[in-house]
Amino acid sequence: MVLLYKNALWIALAAAAGALVFAFTSQYVFGLWPCVLCLYQRWPYAAVIAIALAGIALSKRFGATPFLLFCAFAFLTTAAIGGYHVGVEQGWWEGTAECVGDTGAVSNIEDLKARIMSTPIVRCNEVAWSLFGISMAGYNVMLAVVMAVFCLIAALGSGKRK
Repeated sequence: MVLLYKNALWIALAAAAGALVFAFTSQYVFGLWPCVLCLYQRWPYAAVIAIALAGIALSKRFGATPFLLFCAFAFLTTAAIGGYHVGVEQGWWEGTAECVGDTGAVSNIEDLKARIMSTPIVRCNEVAWSLFGISMAGYNVMLAVVMAVFCLIAALGSGKRK
């Protein structure tokens, strides 16, 4: 168990990189183009990669705890965005204007054309892929929450080992 926590930054790095590889593979290999909320969920994973790499390089000097806490925060951020996305998919609440486009009344053909052109190609409220009734956003929430808890526990454990 100690070995697991000792390598927590490497595990966080691998989980974040794996999530992004899965997202990009889904997009570019299988043609599942992301909506705007899908794109927002990717940024915290990029942050985890940067934080984990910095932590691996600087942990001898500063310890792993602050880096693990930042990783946990980034994982919780993507979990929150993913949770919001799941709510939009399930119709629990409306997405942002970027998600669904403006569907208000138009007075002329130019306004109609402008609204059509500004409507996103991929809507946030449509599930592009699911497994066992859980969308990719739902799986993102589960992975991110597990990783956030893991990073928090590892951070507490790394503080005790000093």
